[in-house]
Amino acid sequence: MFDGFWDNVSRYPRYLITIVLGIFLNTFEPFLPFLKRPVTLVALVGLLVGVFFFVTLTLRAMLGLSAT
Repeated sequence: MFDGFWDNVSRYPRYLITIVLGIFLNTFEPFLPFLKRPVTLVALVGLLVGVFFFVTLTLRAMLGLSAT
């Protein structure tokens, strides 16, 4: 009944990694043409940094963490 159970269980991490990589690649593939021009690359990086800081500051304010 349990023949190959652990072999089957050991395949799940590989499956999870494959699914996550597929989602990541399909999400960011439309942005690849923008990375070929320096102006749009700088704008895209600036946007990502701005979003990161916005989320960081928002979560700190919501959780009551001090900035120091």
